[in-house]
Amino acid sequence: MKKQMGLYVHVPFCSSKCYYCDFLSANNLQMADSYVETLLSELKFYATQIQTEITTIFIGGGTPTVLPPLLLHKIVDCIQTNFKLSQNLEWSIEANPATITPEHLKIIQNSKINRVSIGLQSTHNHLLTKLGRIHTFNDWENTIASLVDIGIKHINTDVMFALPDQTIDEWEETLQTIVSYNIDHVSAYALIVEDGTPFATQKLNLPTDEQDREMYEIAKSVLRQNGFMQYEISNWAKPNGECRHNILYWTLEPYIGAGLGASGYLNKVRYTNTPNLKQYISGQNIIEEKTQITQQMSIEEFLFLGLRMTQGVSKREFYNKFGQHIDTQLAKCNIDGVFVQNGDKVALSDYGINISNKVFSMFI
Repeated sequence: MKKQMGLYVHVPFCSSKCYYCDFLSANNLQMADSYVETLLSELKFYATQIQTEITTIFIGGGTPTVLPPLLLHKIVDCIQTNFKLSQNLEWSIEANPATITPEHLKIIQNSKINRVSIGLQSTHNHLLTKLGRIHTFNDWENTIASLVDIGIKHINTDVMFALPDQTIDEWEETLQTIVSYNIDHVSAYALIVEDGTPFATQKLNLPTDEQDREMYEIAKSVLRQNGFMQYEISNWAKPNGECRHNILYWTLEPYIGAGLGASGYLNKVRYTNTPNLKQYISGQNIIEEKTQITQQMSIEEFLFLGLRMTQGVSKREFYNKFGQHIDTQLAKCNIDGVFVQNGDKVALSDYGINISNKVFSMFI
């Protein structure tokens, strides 16, 4: 099988921070020019070190489309000019319906970008306002139409459930609405109120755990009925619409991480860049942490990342990689009914998926 190599590029800027967001982002766009110059230097450095063809690229954030078009063009051009790119390249970029402009669309159209991931979260504007989103559902509709017009065939939409004051009917309506558009991938996440976010300081009217699980089951049902197959705990795709870049993460393939706070995995070493914007822009000591991945760490990651996928993990592949039988590791989880075995594959059962965080914690 052809060797895989991914590239993740982080653009940390946002117009404003959503109330639930704990991702590494900033709204001081006056630093964007300096940031991009350092990012270009970092990308050029990795291009001289990595001779393997890049098979997947993901430009994430933050919000990459909040960058002035000239700066986004510089990043895209730098990648296309300096890296060896696979003929079968998957190149994704995240976009916000409120910030993507005709100039951004032109850059996408004239590049090798072939997949766009759009944050929607809900089709109900009152819920978008509660989340601190800066776009409307109509903005999302217009963005989808624009992407289809320029020939983008792979479009993901992020949606969220278990939101403050969200009803089960509203969640089902969101799902039934989005599947009628030209998208081939849906990522559906339950809201998690993280420390340090505005939501953490508010008294929120959140669904119960039972309603949360009911919403998840509705997602599985509605998406399946509309031709989206679940291939990971939070991800559904039409045939050939799976995000190959994320699969690369989940199968422990190597990838370059460039940009503020980005992580990479090269030659059995995981590294993470500084999360300090001024430190990053200085170009000095960009990498804050390096970890040599031991065999035991690889085993743990193989299991808790591989078991996120509905196809599960291969017993034969586990033995070939680590020289031991997978049952020894699975025995660490002493909860009945969380695994299903089908020939060579071991996967989480529906019950296992519902308590997946607890299951994964037993492998670490």
